[in-house]
Amino acid sequence: MSAQEERDALGLPPALYDHALDLLRTSPDGVPPRRGYSLPWNSEAAEDPLSWEEAKDAVREALDPLPDDPAGLHRNFVRLGIQDGHGHLIRFAVAGLPLPAEQREAARSLGRQLTRTGTTVPAVTAGLALLARLGEPEDIPYLSVLGLFRDLTRAAVDALEVLDRRTAAVVWLTAYARRDALQRLVHALRTADRQTVRTELVTFPTSPRTVSSAVARRIAEASRLPDLLDHHPFDADMLARAGRLLVRMGCSRDDPTDLLAYREALRVYDCVITRAGLLPPTLDNAAMLLSLALDLRSGTGVLLDWPPGRRAALLESLGRLLAGPRWAAVGAAASGTDQRLRADWIRRTGRQPFGRSAPPCGLSIEVVAGDPADREPVETRILIDGRPLVPAVFGHGPAHSPEYLLDEGRLRAGAEPREVQLAEAYCTEGCCGALYVTIRRAGNEVIWENWRRPRTMPGSHEPAPELPAHRFDARAYDAEIARAQADRSWSWPARTMARLINEGLIEQPELLGRWDAERGRVSSGFDDPDTTVVTFWYAPRPASGMPERADGRLQFRWVVPDDGTPPEAQAAAALRRLAEEDPTTYGRVCGGSRRRAEELGFPWPERA
Repeated sequence: MSAQEERDALGLPPALYDHALDLLRTSPDGVPPRRGYSLPWNSEAAEDPLSWEEAKDAVREALDPLPDDPAGLHRNFVRLGIQDGHGHLIRFAVAGLPLPAEQREAARSLGRQLTRTGTTVPAVTAGLALLARLGEPEDIPYLSVLGLFRDLTRAAVDALEVLDRRTAAVVWLTAYARRDALQRLVHALRTADRQTVRTELVTFPTSPRTVSSAVARRIAEASRLPDLLDHHPFDADMLARAGRLLVRMGCSRDDPTDLLAYREALRVYDCVITRAGLLPPTLDNAAMLLSLALDLRSGTGVLLDWPPGRRAALLESLGRLLAGPRWAAVGAAASGTDQRLRADWIRRTGRQPFGRSAPPCGLSIEVVAGDPADREPVETRILIDGRPLVPAVFGHGPAHSPEYLLDEGRLRAGAEPREVQLAEAYCTEGCCGALYVTIRRAGNEVIWENWRRPRTMPGSHEPAPELPAHRFDARAYDAEIARAQADRSWSWPARTMARLINEGLIEQPELLGRWDAERGRVSSGFDDPDTTVVTFWYAPRPASGMPERADGRLQFRWVVPDDGTPPEAQAAAALRRLAEEDPTTYGRVCGGSRRRAEELGFPWPERA
């Protein structure tokens, strides 16, 4: 009688592993559905659920010391009120358990029993967390099956990462690659049919909406991308797709630590760049190669563990290729708005990664506008001794825009110390934090010190060490900041118009003040970079006759399309209109209180 048959005879619930196997056997082609399987959650909720702090203490008490057998751990969990939703706390507690050498074998045995026979989510989660520290190749089949339960995926993938990164990536994609466009590729990766994997790999869409940095990394790992490139050495489509995946992994607007976590990144960079001559000179390929060059010059790619001189050699190779006659003419016949935007970006940015040497002070500022097809941000990349600061010490989002850091003078050094936010998490500071530094001038030096950032390292649970102070020669520092602010070669007409309008509103706040309004954010449009978007806040004063409310501010949005005339003339015309016409008559409400908008007679947008 099998273990499962014995449980059935005794009326005991099935082991979660056996339940997953049954689900897998009944799935078409043995492939689980998108997002994996749902867990058979325990429906008996605790009468008095634990607070987060109470649950953290209870989990620690249940696990330390580690019980001798699964039954003992189960009793501890039940006695202390540990529920299915405490998986994160269980994983964190197991990761911190002291496990002397003489206890490791017993802990490994317990982990195996829990994963293979455990009937509750807390027990199996504890087993997975133990095998994340102590697992061996024989555990891979059990971990990969349990990872098909979407609520156990993260714990299973953590354990698989150490043992088999390809299997870990396939399990991750099964649960987290939720876009319809990826399902054929995920199916091919699960069946491990090399030819089908190749076919699907070169055809699925790689837009940011479909492929995040994490998805790009997992696809590269699951497909064994370097092996595919070696198996198809003259396959231009495969080569272009490999480059595109590298671009997506290093995207600063997403999570650039995925590029650093991809162990085969150097090998793929090498393949793509040394074979780039095989690629046809299309707009897509030119944008991909230029994006890689920008990343190798000042982005996350700099932080990879390059052999001495190799990164510079690859950059030089890309520079020669893109300067050649086959590639220099790319974009000349671009048609349609999107192609024209991309061709203009390539013309503006094409030589940026291959030019200027580092300044003598150790601080370098590079304003980088990313591929407009991906709606990448314009970021102020800060390099200290040649290494990009923000992805190295923060990694939760890109550096702020040049308008914020340079045009508004935040990087200038004065006698009075000033704290500056260099970057904010892509989710918000309240969620994943921000990066701050205090800048001050001391005699002939400018000092960056007193850093503030999240408590853990990017892409890790390890505590973040204190960052050292950096000292720069004041004269060279001032020159570098001035040079970066004056260099507008990265900009385009709508962005220039936005800067000039913003400067005009700062110099003349009365332009909006006369309409009971104040300046908001002014920038180029995200969805349409050929527009300038002026936002402002409107709060009528009591004297205007409008009802007054404490929460009475409304946000308006005025979109100014680029009409092809010089941006200086367009900005001057926009400022004249703001001076002469009430902007609430041509702007549109985009934020604030719906009730307040209706009180004041303004239509509320369908999507605010």
